[in-house]
Amino acid sequence: MGAYILRRLLLMIPTLLGIMIINFTLVQFVPGGPVEQIIARIEGSGDSFAGFAGGGSELQSQSSGEGSGYIGARGLPEEFIRELEAQFGFDKPPLERFLNMMWDYARFDFGESYFRSISVVDLVLEKMPVSITLGLWSTLLAYFISIPLGIRKAVRDGTAFDTWTSGIVIVAYAIPAFLFAIMLLVLFAGGSFWKIFPLRGLTSSDFDQMGPIRQALDYLWHITLPVLALTISAFAGLTLLTKNSFLDEIRKQYVTTARAKGLSESGVLYGHVFRNAMLIVISGFPALFVSVFFGGSLIIETIFSLDGLGRMGFDAAVGRDYPVMFGTLYTFALIGLVMGLITDLTYIWVDPRIDFESRET
Repeated sequence: MGAYILRRLLLMIPTLLGIMIINFTLVQFVPGGPVEQIIARIEGSGDSFAGFAGGGSELQSQSSGEGSGYIGARGLPEEFIRELEAQFGFDKPPLERFLNMMWDYARFDFGESYFRSISVVDLVLEKMPVSITLGLWSTLLAYFISIPLGIRKAVRDGTAFDTWTSGIVIVAYAIPAFLFAIMLLVLFAGGSFWKIFPLRGLTSSDFDQMGPIRQALDYLWHITLPVLALTISAFAGLTLLTKNSFLDEIRKQYVTTARAKGLSESGVLYGHVFRNAMLIVISGFPALFVSVFFGGSLIIETIFSLDGLGRMGFDAAVGRDYPVMFGTLYTFALIGLVMGLITDLTYIWVDPRIDFESRET
């Protein structure tokens, strides 16, 4: 097993490198980079110079030159534009910039945001609690509901219970998360009906003055609606996947043989069927976790006014804040690859008969 884990870790290097190469190359052809963004802001307002770290004094001195109160009216000096390019590192060839970036990322040095004068790590840590809350609780809730429900539906396949729960699951699967989130806001967050839950934030303004029990209740009170909105689609798909997986295993010959030997239904189900049927369910965990943790949270964060990684990544892409873009991409891709390895190790935990070492490479 140690050799297999080592191989997987080594394979992460070219995979991660390929992801970064593709995205870095695509960005080179996208117009409106950070230098153009700053030039556009400067030409729109002379006071914008003061908003950028390290360039305030030079910019102000250029904007107050002889016979000009508005530098945008006569264009920006070429020297100033070259200084901007050098400040952001765009005076170097793309290959050199990419190699320098990857060398820094290999040491987990993600640099500083172009526009906020804060390190990317500090920025991610600032937004992380929101995304951890949404991703972790939504994934756990989806699994805790879907697996028992899916097993129950498989055991009682074709009964009234299976029929009406299938109707609920299909309706839940068909409802987009953002639409369900809006419905929750309208119904329970002071829309047109009841004001039971808060509209924004993870905690109340007086959170620090509360006791531990009240803090926990306040936290759960705030996350209820966004977590439910994120869970709805994941729960529906996972329930159907669990049911179908168990049905496939229940109909196999080894189950008939186990029953013929006199094993109870629970013994057959949890002693033989469970570990085989759960493999396909476990295989979907990394994709579900990563999608909920990093992708699906953008719309939910926007609707519930939460400032997490989803909104941060979107704002960085729109604003061409490349250190934030590539730093988060590198981190998310690495986490996704690690989750894939954890999935394989979980296979062995569920079914010790699996041996990755014996597979031919």
